[in-house]
Amino acid sequence: MSAPARTRDDLRSFLDYHLDVGLHHGAQLAVYHEGECVVDFAGGVTGPDGDPTTSDRRHVLFSCTKPFAGACLHRLVDQGRLSYDDRVREHWPSFADPDTAKAEVTVRHVLSHQAGLPAADVDERPEDWRDWDAIRESVEAADLAFEPGETAAYHALTYGWIVGELVRQVTGTPIDEYAAEHVFDPLGMDDTAIGSADGDVATLVGFEPFDRCREPGVGLESMTNAEAAAAFNDPAVRGAVVPAATGVGTARDMARFYACFAGGGELDGTRLLSEETVERALERQVRVGRDGTLGVPRRYALGFERAGEVQDKYGTLAPERVFGHGGLGSIVGWGDPEADLGVAYVTNGIRDEYEHATRASTVADAVRRAVL
Repeated sequence: MSAPARTRDDLRSFLDYHLDVGLHHGAQLAVYHEGECVVDFAGGVTGPDGDPTTSDRRHVLFSCTKPFAGACLHRLVDQGRLSYDDRVREHWPSFADPDTAKAEVTVRHVLSHQAGLPAADVDERPEDWRDWDAIRESVEAADLAFEPGETAAYHALTYGWIVGELVRQVTGTPIDEYAAEHVFDPLGMDDTAIGSADGDVATLVGFEPFDRCREPGVGLESMTNAEAAAAFNDPAVRGAVVPAATGVGTARDMARFYACFAGGGELDGTRLLSEETVERALERQVRVGRDGTLGVPRRYALGFERAGEVQDKYGTLAPERVFGHGGLGSIVGWGDPEADLGVAYVTNGIRDEYEHATRASTVADAVRRAVL
């Protein structure tokens, strides 16, 4: 059922307000309810001097790429080709030496940021991100920061390196190709890819902070906003297959993805995953009062975050059943199985995480009031 015209107009006004006050230059907001696209808004421009933003203009998705990569492993679990409790080394023998703590890392640990490998040397070498052999070797050489399963620390890039290599080891197919064939194409996510140097991607703009509270400086957040924008505007970086960060796509495509998971693994008559696998994927694995990387409370499922923390991006009205993921200072996607909602908010402006979380949370509340 579509949202009433009045509430849709209210939501459109709210999106336009964010543009009018300069939170970003351009944005997209898409909402699926009960399997139907009920909101598909676009506004602003594709960059400081860009053309008007349209619903099919692709944007860099940063860490919103992670659930797409995770979905590839969920599909392999569905097919019986691996298990969440398999040790990574069973499929990738050179990942760790036998009889070491690293050899105990499981697929479940990786998907829930409990693997103990929140960073690898290659993370700081964007010039090597097009060299998958160099990436693999760096992860193989990386030492544990903590024992597997001991706690959770956001794996900003290593999540994608490990998931990507697992997919390649099990299937013989690079993860960008596997995701395109087995996730994006079946769901009709025609504008989404992992890694794209094409020129039809909106230009990122990094907004710098005033003299106020500071970011913790971890992962990609160790860059300034302007540095992050410049790096990911570079086709050489954006075109690299970084399964944790270089997804490109639209809000409409991302909302379809979340609508599929919120609907038990099926959308428009296409079943991506079994209901059992979806239920297992969305089950909360760990809750930490202080994430070892981000320094804030986090609840992790398998490839997704779970709502329920004061600093998440899913709205003050979100129950814990809500699952989703945010991207660096600019985007967020989430689903609600009980309300049968899939939502995505995508922009081209990188702002500090606190500011980003606040605006994303207000958009989530506005969506609920408009649609439910």
